[in-house]
Amino acid sequence: MKQMIKALLLMVAVMLPGLAMAETADTAAATASQSEVLWQAMKEGATGYTTSQSEFHNQPINVYDERIIPLRNVLMAPGLMAALFGMIAIFVLFIMVNGISKLHGGFSGKMVHRWSKRDVAIHWLGAIPCILLILTGLMLIAGKFFVEPILGQAAFASMMAVAKPVHDYMAFPFMAGWLLMTLLWAKNQIPAKYDIAWFMVVGGYINFGPFKGKHPDAGFANAGEKLWFWAFALFGLVISISGVVLMFPQYVEPSRTLSLLAIIAHGLSAIVLCAFSIVHIFMATVMSEGGMDCMVSGYCDENWAKQHHNLWFDEIKANGTLKYKED
Repeated sequence: MKQMIKALLLMVAVMLPGLAMAETADTAAATASQSEVLWQAMKEGATGYTTSQSEFHNQPINVYDERIIPLRNVLMAPGLMAALFGMIAIFVLFIMVNGISKLHGGFSGKMVHRWSKRDVAIHWLGAIPCILLILTGLMLIAGKFFVEPILGQAAFASMMAVAKPVHDYMAFPFMAGWLLMTLLWAKNQIPAKYDIAWFMVVGGYINFGPFKGKHPDAGFANAGEKLWFWAFALFGLVISISGVVLMFPQYVEPSRTLSLLAIIAHGLSAIVLCAFSIVHIFMATVMSEGGMDCMVSGYCDENWAKQHHNLWFDEIKANGTLKYKED
């Protein structure tokens, strides 16, 4: 009898874990099934109750325009990566083949006043946040697809914890710089007839073939700088407005469609501005010998002014506003 009881107890001990596992599996399957049913119901437009009175307040998810979310993943993420790293690769290759635009007369040693201290400060007020916004925005839009698979989830999460607040805080000085530059510099960015000739010879930056040695006319701003300025003014406006919508939904109270459209407008404008910014940075720091001095000291070498902005130099020389830096 004792042997039979021991045998029965042994059978129960063996069977209980299996029964528990079977019950757990059944529970998990039931939970998964319930989740699928709930998710399907939400996708079909199921509504609920909430005290909010905003538009679509009773809809758990957006079911009326599903094309917007895939657009962010399919277009914006690779687009921003291409705008940043693609443009860098193109410029590196171009410089390896073409070289930079050197001053044909060398440095004169005489520095001509070009930008005021106020203008230099405004430039960096917009430029530094712009660079940080590009890098952090890249993480926010494309990091999940291009960074996380390489660094891993933990490292990516830590980077995102820094990228998000930096992106938000840098928006304010960027918008201030954008507004000041747009208002104060527009007068020197008006297109002129000679700008067409500037584009025809690529600004004189090509060092081979029929373009070699060409120095097209340019005023205070050349045609390339004008194109950059108006792109910055236009897409900076879109980025600023869409950014405010995304950062302050409690005040703007956008619909879900407006919020998603703001994400798309923000991302697409960022792609354009990123590409233009890379061109602008390379032209100022690498391509144009002596060009970086303008936004460091506010002065440029006299030979640089004659070679790249001859009409402006002739104008300030003729009207008596030409000012040299004192030693």
